[in-house]
Amino acid sequence: MDEESLKISLIRNNGDDEFAGDSPPIEGWRGLVQASWKESKKLWYLAGPAIFTSLCQYSINAITQTFTGHIGDIELAAFSITNSVIAGLSYGVMLGMGSALETLCGQAFGAKQLKMLGVYMQRSSVILLVTACLMSSIYVWSEQILKLIGEEDEIAELAGKLSLWVLPQLFAYAMVFPLAKFLQAQSKVLVMAVIAGGALIVHVIFSWLLIFKWGCGLWGAALMVDISWWMIVLAQMAYILSGTCKEAWGGFTWAAFRNLGAFLRLSLASGVMLCLECWYLNLLILLAGYLSNPKIAVDAISICMNLMGWELMISLGFNTAISVRVSNELGAGHPRAAKFAVYTVLATMLMIGAILMVVIFITRNEFAVAFTNSEEVMKAVSKLAPLLAFTMLLNSIQPVFGGVAVGAGWQALVAYINLASYYIFGVPLGCFLGYYFDFGVKGIWAGMICGTTLQTIILCFVTFKTKWNRESSQAIEKIKAWAERT
Repeated sequence: MDEESLKISLIRNNGDDEFAGDSPPIEGWRGLVQASWKESKKLWYLAGPAIFTSLCQYSINAITQTFTGHIGDIELAAFSITNSVIAGLSYGVMLGMGSALETLCGQAFGAKQLKMLGVYMQRSSVILLVTACLMSSIYVWSEQILKLIGEEDEIAELAGKLSLWVLPQLFAYAMVFPLAKFLQAQSKVLVMAVIAGGALIVHVIFSWLLIFKWGCGLWGAALMVDISWWMIVLAQMAYILSGTCKEAWGGFTWAAFRNLGAFLRLSLASGVMLCLECWYLNLLILLAGYLSNPKIAVDAISICMNLMGWELMISLGFNTAISVRVSNELGAGHPRAAKFAVYTVLATMLMIGAILMVVIFITRNEFAVAFTNSEEVMKAVSKLAPLLAFTMLLNSIQPVFGGVAVGAGWQALVAYINLASYYIFGVPLGCFLGYYFDFGVKGIWAGMICGTTLQTIILCFVTFKTKWNRESSQAIEKIKAWAERT
């Protein structure tokens, strides 16, 4: 490994250590507007295709849930539990552990150490596939697990059977996230968008045929979920192996099996951080199952969660974009550029969140029609709309801080913040309001919103107090250390 290629000279400027080649200071309003426009174009170049990709991938499950809602209330509840609790658990683990690759690949790409990307990607795939094998027992025993935690027997039994049908999706998750992070670090987001869009089109057509025309019902829905996710995996793999990533992909190597312990520790820290976030809102559906009328409560909260999921895909697009921007700039030794990218994406997402909040308020009595034929469920959803609208605003900026954390490599710190804000504060408060004061779903949700608000405030404080020069210096040292281990 050429050590000189990893060194970036420092210069003294007005008493601060700045990295050579960093963006110049912004002067005046005109300079601010020009810099914001330039940075916005970079962010949207990454975020646009990433949002489309996330929306398409999310829609595979979300549209299937919409279809199952027209089969029957019990089918909707079973699919919601399977999708949000069982598959949601897997999604959180795989996405979280895969974000370790996002940090390393992004910073290595910024430092021009392209040959390390392929090694990192294979190493992450090995770890995630082993993790998937271990997690498969959750799918096998899902019925017993759901009954043990108090879910209604009828829902738990159907969800348990459905979980076995969607088991292949777990192994697709284990492959798709390493492949995606590898491509994202190189800004190859357009091809990912094309692949995801194609998979969604196939999924919608054949899901409709299997569920409604060919009478396969819930089992046809599960089968198409599996097929669609594996289509994405195979297409991304074919693209990488076709020679389009020559510098970053050097072929399969035994180096992927070296230093797995160190990589696993970073992956676990990343997994805990993301899992605590992914599971948090999914707990809403689980806790709603303990209320007096669980079918209506679960269906209503599932519809709201479905809409939140659509918005979260937009946020995750910018999460990806800011993670790539921050990791690339820190790896390249540009702390000022990384800092300005954070400010730009926060302003953008606040505007998007405000627009979505207004849309939810305006359509609060109508949007549930797309998901259910039940008048009772529609009324329950309408009552939850104000909380949904506020959550839309909050969720527009909260994932951005997660992207900054991944780009900078703060996963362990954020894991502690999430644990305290969500599970020590938010969940107990939600249960207290929902059960003790008998506010039902509204109380549970309101308490959990308070937890998200606390987490966002803390991450905001951490981000704006960050010494970006120091973060860039540490990123370069980390790249050197990881390269030497390989």
